[in-house]
Amino acid sequence: MNATKTTWFRPLAALLVTVAFFLPLYLVLTNVFKPGGDITAHPAGPPIPPTLASIKTVLTRPDHLFWYGLVNSIEVTAICITLLTVISAMLGHYLARAKGVWPKIALAVLLSGLMIPPAVILQPVTEVLNSLGLMTSIPGLVLADLGYYVPFGVFVFMGFVKSIPIELEEAAALDGTSKFRTFWTVVFPLLRPASASVMIFLGVWIWNDFLNPLIILGPASGTTVTVGIYRAIGEHQSDFGAVFALMFLSTLPILIFYLAFQKHFVKGLTGGATKG
Repeated sequence: MNATKTTWFRPLAALLVTVAFFLPLYLVLTNVFKPGGDITAHPAGPPIPPTLASIKTVLTRPDHLFWYGLVNSIEVTAICITLLTVISAMLGHYLARAKGVWPKIALAVLLSGLMIPPAVILQPVTEVLNSLGLMTSIPGLVLADLGYYVPFGVFVFMGFVKSIPIELEEAAALDGTSKFRTFWTVVFPLLRPASASVMIFLGVWIWNDFLNPLIILGPASGTTVTVGIYRAIGEHQSDFGAVFALMFLSTLPILIFYLAFQKHFVKGLTGGATKG
């Protein structure tokens, strides 16, 4: 009896969870290809006939809201994931190999950053950026993102570095190779799956971030794709067709990025957990 109950319950639970996750995606995809009037009348109905009018409206807006947001999002995400991958890999390698009390204290302080919600420290971050003259600027947003996400990158790289035999580094040292060169020529190429995982995770988080660009960039200093969707919604009226088209177009770049690196994704996350 229990075995029969388990047999039908698990597929049913999987079906319900799949439907729950797919429903928002369905609503976005089906409403992208409808006129604005049909969206409010039949939000869940299929687009009959389908139209690209909303997408054309977004791409040809006089204020170029989507294009400005796309350029800023690509710039911020590309700079951040490049710097985060390099800094996190070097720091993770050092903390994974270092002995003594101070590296352990540094690791504990660093990883405590994972437990602090970004919104809690947003005000002190803005005060620091103000004092440095970086508020309402792309470098200020990049600097804030680096501070938020370095602990996660270090956590992933540390687990993967421990799976790499230290004998490889010792052999390079016997050949007279410096520690810096050993890291870049021996260790870093072996960290490719972990690098892909860090780039995908942090790339998606930074691309989808809404609060930091809204506060740090401010209303007069540009926008990102997520803030652009927010600014496309007026106080007294909204073009829902344009909003859904913005959501659809904003998702495409990060989806392509994910598909390009996804084969290394799970391998990078589990690599440090399966080897001691």
